Amino acid sequence: MSAANGTHAGLSSFLLLGIPGLEAAYQWLSIPLSSMYVVTVLGNSALLFIIRGEPSLHKPMYLFLSMLAAVDLVISSATLPKTLCIFWFKGGEISFGGCLAQMFFIHSFSVMETAVLVAMAFDRYVAICFPLRYESILTSPVLLKIGVAVVLRAFALITPLPILASRLPFCASNKVPHTYCQHMAVVKLACADVTLNSLYGMGVALYVGLFDVLLIVLSYGLILRAVFRLPSKEARLKAFNTCGSHICVILIAIVPGLFSILTHRFSHKVAPHARILLANLYLLVPPTLNPIVYGVKTKEIRDRVFHVFWKRRRAALKTPAGGME
Repeated sequence: MSAANGTHAGLSSFLLLGIPGLEAAYQWLSIPLSSMYVVTVLGNSALLFIIRGEPSLHKPMYLFLSMLAAVDLVISSATLPKTLCIFWFKGGEISFGGCLAQMFFIHSFSVMETAVLVAMAFDRYVAICFPLRYESILTSPVLLKIGVAVVLRAFALITPLPILASRLPFCASNKVPHTYCQHMAVVKLACADVTLNSLYGMGVALYVGLFDVLLIVLSYGLILRAVFRLPSKEARLKAFNTCGSHICVILIAIVPGLFSILTHRFSHKVAPHARILLANLYLLVPPTLNPIVYGVKTKEIRDRVFHVFWKRRRAALKTPAGGME
């Protein structure tokens, strides 16, 4: 125990290396990444502002969308600013506690994101299969319970990761070959057996991935069965349109995640910088594209955006130059 304590006392920080092998391209890589961060912050903040300020959007579907936007803001803000510091200023140093905190927030909110997608799939299932009972099923208490369950499940599953990592002795290198404190990238630096950490991390990933995807597939299987039973083509198209945005968001979340998992599975055949890039895209692409997808494909949100900008434009046109009447 004393040796372990001495080891931790000697390791006060980690050094995030970014993307080893692509150091010469950091300035170029920072351009799309910083652009993605700006779009993510503006897009998701706008969604939250519009949904909060429009009473007609205070419905289960849009409340779940607000949760998704909030989760996306946390994930991107926990990842990108530090990555850009590495690219621009070589500021990769992060304290031991800060690294564990970043690990917790990134992984826990990633678990929340898939849970919110499951909740949104359930919302669409109820809306299409039980339209007359929609409001009586998805009541405010039920929505609150779903929200609490989403948060508690993520915290319960992810909290052991930084706790187990904090107990490991780090007596060799403190250089993390990644842009953020990804669990296994940090754990591999320990000079001890990390089998428990590896198995637990893999178990959480498999549970969340398989269980959540299975629930989404089940929901949409029941939705498809209900849609094909509708009497008219117009009714079927209308039902499909109500699910269009959510299906796009699911694909945006699942496809990068699938590629990231495959690159880890066949890591011996994939260059390290490719794995790190895919791990970053897995976290950053969904928060960037989600508000765009919902803004373009959801009529209520699109109309509200046009209303806000048209109202401001009219107000600006009515105000004489200099801002005085």
